[in-house]
Amino acid sequence: MAEVAALHSEFQSLQAHILAISTDSVYSHKIFTQVSPSASQVSYPLVSDRTQAISRQYRILNPRTGAAFRGTFIIDPDGRITTKLVYPLEVGRNAHEILRILQGIQYGRNTGEGVPANWMPGDRGIERNPDNIGRI
Repeated sequence: MAEVAALHSEFQSLQAHILAISTDSVYSHKIFTQVSPSASQVSYPLVSDRTQAISRQYRILNPRTGAAFRGTFIIDPDGRITTKLVYPLEVGRNAHEILRILQGIQYGRNTGEGVPANWMPGDRGIERNPDNIGRI
C-alpha cells in the first residue's frame, strides 16, 4: 500500500483512480491509517468489503480464511478488466510494475502498437501485424 501511495500522483496523471479494498472493517481501516506510517500516507479511498461481495465477484476471496488474496485490477473506462494480478501470500505488489502495465495499456490504445516484453515508457512499440508473427 505504501508503494502505491508513493506513486499515487503518477497514477493520477494517467487518469487512474485507485481504491484499496479489503475485508477488514472501516474501523480497522481507520486505526490502520492512524498507527501505520505507510498507511497514513494513503490519499485514496479504503473500501471495506465486510460482506465479501466484492472479493467474491472478483474471485479473490480465500474461503478458508474469509479474507481476500492481494489482487490488483486495472479496469478500462468501459468497465472491462484489462489486467488481473493475484499475488501469492509470500509476495507483495510491485507498484512500479503496475504503473508500467497501465502505461503500456494506454500506449497501445493511443498508438495502436503492441508493447513488447520489458517495454518502458519512451521505448518504441511494435506494429500489430499478424503477418509478422514469428518474424520479429
